[in-house]
Amino acid sequence: MNFNDWIGTIGVGIILLAYFLNMFSFLPNNGKLFYLLNIIGASIACFASYLIDYIPFVILEGMWVIVSLFGLLKSTKKKPQE
Repeated sequence: MNFNDWIGTIGVGIILLAYFLNMFSFLPNNGKLFYLLNIIGASIACFASYLIDYIPFVILEGMWVIVSLFGLLKSTKKKPQE
């Protein structure tokens, strides 16, 4: 495996870790750690896709980062007190 493969594998591995932890209820899907793992993993995978000049996955992973950032921002907003 070359450098690009390692970077992509690490990024996708982090995304899959977040998904696995969520599926088995170790992480809530609206928790900050879930979003952070997705942001980090997708950013790394996006970079690896850029390195190999594969634009469809640069777009996919870039959008994954953006959506996860919105989720993180939404999860950090304070809920109104009842």
